[in-house]
Amino acid sequence: MNLRDLVYGLYARRVEGRLDHEAVPKHIGVILDGNRRWAKASGGTTVQGHQAGADKISELLGWCEETDVEVVTLWMLSTDNLDRPDNELLPLLTIIENTVKGLAADGRWRVHHVGNLDILPGRTQQVLKEAEHATGGKASGILVNVAVGYGGRQEIADAVRSLLMEHHEKGTTIEELAEILDIDHISEHLYTRGQPDPDLVIRTSGEQRLSGFMLWQSAHSEYYFCEVFWPAFRKVDFLRALRDYAARHRRYGT
Repeated sequence: MNLRDLVYGLYARRVEGRLDHEAVPKHIGVILDGNRRWAKASGGTTVQGHQAGADKISELLGWCEETDVEVVTLWMLSTDNLDRPDNELLPLLTIIENTVKGLAADGRWRVHHVGNLDILPGRTQQVLKEAEHATGGKASGILVNVAVGYGGRQEIADAVRSLLMEHHEKGTTIEELAEILDIDHISEHLYTRGQPDPDLVIRTSGEQRLSGFMLWQSAHSEYYFCEVFWPAFRKVDFLRALRDYAARHRRYGT
């Protein structure tokens, strides 16, 4: 261990020691951004960047487990990403599939897919379904939402479509639905139905926008934008995000 790693380790323990676990967010959404830029800066390939980002996920979940986070949503592939050329998209899908398989095989997490399955390749669909089936019966462990083929606007459109189909099957007229429609009706048809909304959304790489991530659910979330690229995200960066959230949380309503 070099001196820099030692200093960071000591600082991380100091921040963690001062962390108020009562003020830790229960649901964290993470926009895993900066894989390609990290690879470019490191002299590696895009595929190496995506693999390094995938390898970081298990570390993050370990940190979340240590700090009593209950739900983590990982944005791994957006609907826009599906328009990338095959020479980039296909290796990325393979990395995602292997990562999801690894999360399911780990035994500690409950895996849930968040996104539109129908727009994904058949092999990816199968991996996501199998991971969710294999871990769905677990009574404990962090719930890990893997957002693959995910877009915030797409989610809301899918929720409204599902709501309309449900009431059509019940024989409800459009006029009757319009009279009773409220926020809860739409929430019940989101990809994350039944889950708490994210308390904290973290985006790495220095970009300060949501890019459509959990548009409906993040209405009251706190946001934390971190300059570091996702593959270089450290435990101390995670703890800083929690510390920042706790400080804002304590001031809420004053």
